[in-house]
Amino acid sequence: MHRDACGAILVRMTAEIIDAWAQHPTARHLNHPMFESLRRWTKGGLAATAGEMPVAATLAAMDEGGVGRSLISAWTGPHGDLIANDEVASFVRQAPDRLVGVGSLDISKPRAAVKELRRCVRELGFKAVRVLPWLWELPPTHARFYPVYSECCELGIPFCTQVGHTGPLLPSEFGRPIPYIDQVAIDFPDLVVVGGHIGYPWTEEMIAVATKHPNVYIDTSAYTVRRYPAALVDYLRGHGRHKVLFGTNWPMIPPARALEGLAEMQLGAEIAASFLGANARRVFRL
Repeated sequence: MHRDACGAILVRMTAEIIDAWAQHPTARHLNHPMFESLRRWTKGGLAATAGEMPVAATLAAMDEGGVGRSLISAWTGPHGDLIANDEVASFVRQAPDRLVGVGSLDISKPRAAVKELRRCVRELGFKAVRVLPWLWELPPTHARFYPVYSECCELGIPFCTQVGHTGPLLPSEFGRPIPYIDQVAIDFPDLVVVGGHIGYPWTEEMIAVATKHPNVYIDTSAYTVRRYPAALVDYLRGHGRHKVLFGTNWPMIPPARALEGLAEMQLGAEIAASFLGANARRVFRL
């Protein structure tokens, strides 16, 4: 039995909750100037820090929200690693039954990126890779991404990315599901794509792309349950019940707060279990 974050309703879960998008942040990540806009939105919830956050803090937040496992991602951009792949691996080693590694890559050097992707999967045991097009100010259809997509297909791992507008003050255009994610899925029909942050304000585009392509999925990171657009809730209740994954974007949103109001969605036990854990378990082969 897990108490929802409102503390008033008990929801019986048949399987563990899996957070499809989280980070265990470094101080470099938390303190980066591009997150000032997110600190403003979260009213201090994404606080800067002078020191490193212990893995125990992430595990405690997971426990409070009833999350069994979290996929924690590296962060690599044009100015270097905010969370390096080897740092993620070290965090996972501290709690291998709770944390799952997701790599990140420097796509400015495509051949090196492919080699690093192989290392992430074959040596570090990561289950996916995440690259944010807005961070590079390039569309996901740019040629630099294509060797990575091809290698993801060879390795049998998902490519995770952000869809929708950009919280940091960088252009949002490259988060549009149509034409970008649609074209990637056409060019790489075997590629599993997980679009995080629900695609807002183009959520209906993201739903259309996920419906069209068997290997395209949506995760709900960066949004609390009560802020899900109605179109996404309808999709989750209906023919999208196997296409939507729960995510938080911790530490931006703690799992307990992300899940506040879950019972109000009236998903039913089967759909709730798929959304909260079973879909991620299948997609990431956990």
